[in-house]
Amino acid sequence: MSPPTVHHVGITVEALDRTLPFYRDVLGLEVLDRFSVSGAAFADAVDVPGATGRFAHLEAGSVRLELVEYDPEADSRTPPALNQPGATHVGLAVEDLDARFEALPEDVEALCEPRTTESGTRICFLRDPEGNLVELLEVE
Repeated sequence: MSPPTVHHVGITVEALDRTLPFYRDVLGLEVLDRFSVSGAAFADAVDVPGATGRFAHLEAGSVRLELVEYDPEADSRTPPALNQPGATHVGLAVEDLDARFEALPEDVEALCEPRTTESGTRICFLRDPEGNLVELLEVE
């Protein structure tokens, strides 16, 4: 049996219509598909009674980024710090981090300006409109 491969990375969002433009318009990811899922099999699979989901799949290189909005919605949470157990983030490689950072709209929250780590990697963390963490890292 061969090992699994990554099909997608998912982020649960409160409002798909508010969050999708950040990933599509600000970060430049292409929307591959939008769809909804409901029914007993879906609700059982996600262990949320009566759940329905609205999905957007975006192209992020060799991996799909999945944004999903659930109904019913769970309680809101405080945006996590990166060092909290269970914290997640999406890392997106960019060619020119400084240019990408300078082009960000003023309302995009950045944890700091681009930095070079001890390993030599240039990184910058952002928050999407709902506080989810997105790492931009420079690749050559």
